[in-house]
Amino acid sequence: MSVILLVEDNSHIMHINAQVLTLRGYEVLQAASAAEMRRQLQWHPVDLIVLDIMLPDGNGLELCREVKRQYHVPILFLTALGANQDVVEGLRAGGDDYLTKPYDLEVFVARVEARLRERSDNRRYVTYGCLRLDTVSLAGFVNGRDIQLTQKEFTVLLLLARKAERRVSSRELTQEVWGTEPEQENRALWTLISRLRKKLGSEESRLEIVSLRGGYLLEQL
Repeated sequence: MSVILLVEDNSHIMHINAQVLTLRGYEVLQAASAAEMRRQLQWHPVDLIVLDIMLPDGNGLELCREVKRQYHVPILFLTALGANQDVVEGLRAGGDDYLTKPYDLEVFVARVEARLRERSDNRRYVTYGCLRLDTVSLAGFVNGRDIQLTQKEFTVLLLLARKAERRVSSRELTQEVWGTEPEQENRALWTLISRLRKKLGSEESRLEIVSLRGGYLLEQL
């Protein structure tokens, strides 16, 4: 169940939005101020924030910048400020969408659903350069072509891609794939890395798995 945090100081609007989203099956958290929003985020992971700009103890634009520095969560501005410049400032502050009051509830719900779908897609796929890894089907694609990864190859490449351009130790890789210490699986890991290099190279990916002391690193050429 997706969790949505409503940040709104108008109790009537808060009640209506919370009721509509709850009926759609979402878990709804509420905050009537910037301070309460910060408390909610400290204790609850959320999937979307619906944020008013004019709050009694803070400006929504600054709050958006603050949130984006600390959390990977989409923000939908919901505000009475509807001039073109207001929309531009909201999006430049890091907002993912912008809806002005008064608004149609069906449009509001559709915007919420769109942002949540986008977040779900971002969680499913891990990309680096021309590499795209699907964490649901466990498939890997280079320039859109399936490179036919085994499950172990996918596991290693996913870990390297998630930490791209940073060294991943052999210990971490072998424990992730085999659940054992590197002394027991060093040869198997070396063989697996060699296969991955061939698959990436055959598709002209311009990606390289570099051997470093005690580990490996994925980088773009």
